[in-house]
Amino acid sequence: MNKACLKILSISLLTVMYGAVPARCQDAAAPESREQKASAISGAVRDAETTAPLSGANVLVVGTSLGAVTDSLGKFTLQGVQLGNQLLKISYTGYESALIPDVVVRSGRTSVILAGLRMKTIELESLTVEGSEFRETAEEPVSTVGFSNEEIRRAPGSAGDVSRIFSVLPSIAKVNDQVNGLVVRGGNPAENGFYIDNMEIPNINHYPQQGSSSGPIGLLNVDFLQDVNFSAGGFSAAYGDRLSSVMDIRFREGNRREFDSQLDMNMAGLGLVGEGPLAGGKGSWLFSARKSYLDLLVDAIGTGVAPQYSDYQGKAVIDLSSRQRLEFLGVAGIDHINFDKKTSLDDGKNFYGRADNVENMVGVNWSWRGESNWHSETSFSRMYTRYKDRFSATDDDSLGVDDRSSEASLTLRNVTYYRLAGGDGFKFGFEEKHIDNNYDSYFKDYRDQYGNLVPALTVNRPVNTDRLGAFFIYNWNPVPRLELNLGGRADHFTYNGNSHFSPRISFTVKLSEKTALNGSAGTYYQNLPLAILSQNRDFKELRDLESVHFILGISRLVSENTRLTVEAYDKEYRHFPLDPTKPGLFPADEGASHERLVDSGRAFTRGIEVVLQKKLAVDFYGLVSGSVYQSRYQGYDGIWRDRIYGNRYLFSLEGGRIFSQKWESSLRWVFAGGRPYTPFDLTATRALDTGIYDLSRINGKRHPAYHSLNFRVDRRFNFRDSNLVLYWDLWNVYNRKNIASYYWNEVENKVDRENQWSLLPVFGLEWEF
Repeated sequence: MNKACLKILSISLLTVMYGAVPARCQDAAAPESREQKASAISGAVRDAETTAPLSGANVLVVGTSLGAVTDSLGKFTLQGVQLGNQLLKISYTGYESALIPDVVVRSGRTSVILAGLRMKTIELESLTVEGSEFRETAEEPVSTVGFSNEEIRRAPGSAGDVSRIFSVLPSIAKVNDQVNGLVVRGGNPAENGFYIDNMEIPNINHYPQQGSSSGPIGLLNVDFLQDVNFSAGGFSAAYGDRLSSVMDIRFREGNRREFDSQLDMNMAGLGLVGEGPLAGGKGSWLFSARKSYLDLLVDAIGTGVAPQYSDYQGKAVIDLSSRQRLEFLGVAGIDHINFDKKTSLDDGKNFYGRADNVENMVGVNWSWRGESNWHSETSFSRMYTRYKDRFSATDDDSLGVDDRSSEASLTLRNVTYYRLAGGDGFKFGFEEKHIDNNYDSYFKDYRDQYGNLVPALTVNRPVNTDRLGAFFIYNWNPVPRLELNLGGRADHFTYNGNSHFSPRISFTVKLSEKTALNGSAGTYYQNLPLAILSQNRDFKELRDLESVHFILGISRLVSENTRLTVEAYDKEYRHFPLDPTKPGLFPADEGASHERLVDSGRAFTRGIEVVLQKKLAVDFYGLVSGSVYQSRYQGYDGIWRDRIYGNRYLFSLEGGRIFSQKWESSLRWVFAGGRPYTPFDLTATRALDTGIYDLSRINGKRHPAYHSLNFRVDRRFNFRDSNLVLYWDLWNVYNRKNIASYYWNEVENKVDRENQWSLLPVFGLEWEF
């Protein structure tokens, strides 16, 4: 789906904003039963790198006398735990202690956690490494943050969307509330990679945008998430073909002891989750199905346009032995929306039509653990996305877009970790992706922003090719207090014959017990999207995109649950495509079709970020962040200009308070500088009746500053056999009229504006039974 159509779709989402709790659920929301079932926490403690079970580890519920010791398999169970959010402390000789916050204990359920402890690398009497609530990896000491399932679930303004919660970070540009594509440190949404359980997935959104990772609404069910780690730069050599960021997602296992289910309902749709044991507890299954019903509400009211979408996710785990297991994973989404001509005319839109998309990923991940010093994961997965979009112009009914393309791939990926006798670690692996895409697209002729007539483009060709990659990472402690990670990655793309080697290095210097100096440098390559390469056979000659990251930061553990991080970074881009017929534009950000491209484009982003984050300890959590940065590109005309996603400065405040096991509230406030845009040349625009840029002011103006406040309240009910959460989430509380973009309204022949979300109340429930 092209960007113009995606904007139309984004506006239509959640257009009907009301809802009510069904009578059955209202009856359930009576005063809680005094005879609640006993609650428990169970889980396993493992070595974070080798996954070997740690027998004899101490597990303590902080603030109580409850504790347990792990058995020979590293497992433990805590019975009779008080309901509500609990904090666990886990310690084991020779390993760094860990604090696990946000363990929600519910009536009649067993809360399951999986904890990985890092082996101590510093043995100095003068330096003792204490436990904290922040999980760190040796390979990515910079620009990486993790969120738990509960942090994502309750985040105000996120609607359980994995991508939207990261908008609070200072590395993410504030672009548009209606689209959740991540723009990381001056990049664009095509530069991000996503992995689920060691399997790559190209897009985690409904209505995916071809050649990008953007979309208007999240595909993944937040109840499946065990944890999410997001790296905004300097990520390890284990990941390739991405310039800016990587999101590593781990799905949790289902309950191995009993059958559990959950009903989710809000104004967007209805969902059901089920889970239970397999093979007598040697495995488990987890499945969810969700269906939107906004279209039913729109039909009842008789106005507006609403999307129809559904998604299905499943995970099954089976233990082959005490050291081997198989994980089967499936994620699928079905999307449909129909914009009739009358509604598009009433809304002043230039297109009408329909979109039908299908996206799915299925795969298996084989985990194999050695005695105590190595662990290997090998996955085999298939990805498939089908686009079926047809849009026409509202002014003359001419066919504008007819896209019936499909993208498919088969990927074999291995990641192996081996711990050497001295404690150093070595990680290596490979991946082979076979791509089988079929492009069948038509785009009508149009006047571009320069006033040039661009001829109609028809793409009708299959693309069969392979991507090959291999990597290594050596984790080395040459002297006390210093940890080095030396890595490299080799990649080959058979479509154009391009090969690369990408060196990467990162380090951590422990300045004191609570302060560390961190740094990273590395080279990153990414192939141009095949949707672009397929437009012209000559595009095979274009060099792959390249970025070089330099990051230096300092982190200070203010307390065991509060950390301050300051980072400075420089990201240099090379070999970006430029269109000589549009010498002032940057096609990577602007999109559209092109007859000719050259690979001489350059860009950079430089900035400083500050993050003060407090994890939940007792009843309060929060995050305050800010950044100042500059993001620019050099056009074909040699002039340096601001990139369209560059806010220049960002500030965000997010936090919440848990008042009791029944009530909690949270808020998020984001402030960002206005994004650059190019104003229209009104004389030329009116003469040609299409939007023509003022070429003397390309990206020379800026939107007004963005700011918005989101507020959420949760109410928990704990019964004997079930648990209920009612929540009220108010987006854009003071109804700020933030501008998404200006566009030329061809229906009314005027400049029009597209606003982001206005005041938006969201109600919902989560019922576990």
